[in-house]
Amino acid sequence: MNEVMNSGVMTFAPLMISLVVLLVGLVLWFFINRASSRTNQQIALLEALLDQQKRQTALLRRLCESNEPEKNVVPEQVNTQDKADDDFIRLVAER
Repeated sequence: MNEVMNSGVMTFAPLMISLVVLLVGLVLWFFINRASSRTNQQIALLEALLDQQKRQTALLRRLCESNEPEKNVVPEQVNTQDKADDDFIRLVAER
């Protein structure tokens, strides 16, 4: 009788080990799959951020180029008559 019970337990043990291994494998698959999907989302967000930064950089370059002073501008010549008038006004005493 002892041999009958031992043989039943021995066939049940590999089934339990298989179920435990399957359960551990499913738990590992869940966490790996979850991490992978989060990583894919983060990569998509970083690519969108990179695209926006490239657009901002291009916009800033265009803005800087449009506000850049012309190098071939001729400086205005100061009218000597206006300067003489300014000097005369400074000499007049205020009352």
